[in-house]
Amino acid sequence: MSSTDNPFGRGYGATSGATTVSFGTEAPNGPAQAAAGLIKDTTTASFSADVIAESKHQPVLVDFWAPWCGPCKQLTPVLEKVVRGAGGRVKLVKMNIDDHPAIAGQLGIQSIPAVIAFADGKPVDGFMGALPESKVNEFIDRIASPDGGREAAVQSALEAAAQAVEAGAVEQAGQLYRAVLEETPDNIAALAGLANCLIDLGDAEQARGVLDLVPGDKRQDAGVRTAEAKIALAEQVAKLGDPVALEARLQANPNDHQARFDLAMILNAKGQRHEAADHLLAIMKADRAWNDDGARKQLLQFFDAWGPGDEASVAARRRLSSLLFS
Repeated sequence: MSSTDNPFGRGYGATSGATTVSFGTEAPNGPAQAAAGLIKDTTTASFSADVIAESKHQPVLVDFWAPWCGPCKQLTPVLEKVVRGAGGRVKLVKMNIDDHPAIAGQLGIQSIPAVIAFADGKPVDGFMGALPESKVNEFIDRIASPDGGREAAVQSALEAAAQAVEAGAVEQAGQLYRAVLEETPDNIAALAGLANCLIDLGDAEQARGVLDLVPGDKRQDAGVRTAEAKIALAEQVAKLGDPVALEARLQANPNDHQARFDLAMILNAKGQRHEAADHLLAIMKADRAWNDDGARKQLLQFFDAWGPGDEASVAARRRLSSLLFS
């Protein structure tokens, strides 16, 4: 699913609170009744029983549709066919959002057709649009797996969060990581991801609290190390002076390595990674032993904070190697 189709979103699973007749548990008397028992229409009033309660026994797909929706008319017959062919592994509930808009609104559904799968009373996965039969079969196979599709949904949410970070949507990524942690509180990727998002949003204190939840034997995780390095850098930068004054000191004395070092820290805090690396490499080139090899050590800390695949890390590491081994 895309980052906007978060299967763990806060509104998911909200109901009207009313309960009516749920799926019957009695064995059907024949094939027609068996098929009929797998598929039904629901209302706002019966959603809690038809979906939330029933999904605690087996996965339930909810098909949100409307009479005017062309793709809905394509998808619903495919859903019904696949559900009937699934041998009772899942059930299908259809909801006309024209007649019953409340649930779709609570779930944040903005376009149809939309299918949300529920297991154990909670939404675990979903898709939008009229998928072909083969893809619907794949979806049901995943949902009907022993974990009810949770593992796949968690992985989907983590991938969406990573994409949001790359796109600069840090708040949205943080929400996705929080949602994953609601399902899997010990998920290291989500803990590290949330901590990094909080740091980028300027909340290092809360990020530390998140990192405190990471077990000792998982502290070497790349994402955790990145977050820890970011916090250390933020603490260092908070103690530095005015960048304009530092620039003036460098103009007066290009060998003022402390001013250059402090300026590198500030530039990094502003996201100017290449420029920050330039200053540290310049110190190394002029005086490798300065401050007990402090410029190189700080550059390595930058690499940890930026991540090994970051463009600035790759470029600066190449130049560092040239300085060290040429």
